[in-house]
Amino acid sequence: MLPALGHIDAWIFDLDNTLYPASADLFGLIDAKMGLYVERLLGVDPVEAKRIQKQMFREHGTTLSGLMRSHAIDPHEFLAFVHDIEMDVLAEDRLLVEAVARLPGRKLIFTNGDADYAGRVLARLGLSESFEAIHDIHACAYQPKPHVASYESMVAAFGIDPTTSLFVEDMARNLKPAKAIGMTTVWVNNGSELGNHQADASFIDYEIHDVGQWLHEITGE
Repeated sequence: MLPALGHIDAWIFDLDNTLYPASADLFGLIDAKMGLYVERLLGVDPVEAKRIQKQMFREHGTTLSGLMRSHAIDPHEFLAFVHDIEMDVLAEDRLLVEAVARLPGRKLIFTNGDADYAGRVLARLGLSESFEAIHDIHACAYQPKPHVASYESMVAAFGIDPTTSLFVEDMARNLKPAKAIGMTTVWVNNGSELGNHQADASFIDYEIHDVGQWLHEITGE
């Protein structure tokens, strides 16, 4: 293990555009479904629906959070609709699977999606047995990253020590609260939409481009 990371005993990973390349554009399919949901809910045209959707994402962390606040929608219904997509673009990633397996300590998923969807993604990547648990949007009481409460709920749920934990995420702004509570932070700068929004070196410890490759490098493989 890289000496600077020898103290890490909990490895926490975001899911979308982190454990698979942003170029797969799986989230593009979800994004389209969210736009359609907003279009039908509010009776607006696709252009206006997209504008509203992106505004809610920027202001509330997720489109879901914004819609729950402004229109009291059912989160289960929303998530079932937007996650009803094909995942043919994803394939097993042996490099990543082997690298995650070598990490010492606990391994967790921390996502603004839900556990059912995350499980499907992990299965496609060959990572179904690689993580202890998934801390999803339901477990966060619908307070998504980067809300501080979501990080606090994750830490409390698994009894982890932030100062010996590392968090890997493609959305730079989601690393700020993690750094504030003492986590080591890793930004996956892979070109994901708004991934570099509010990026600041003060709360990013490592900037990488591929999770599997980086994990191989730090474990000396």
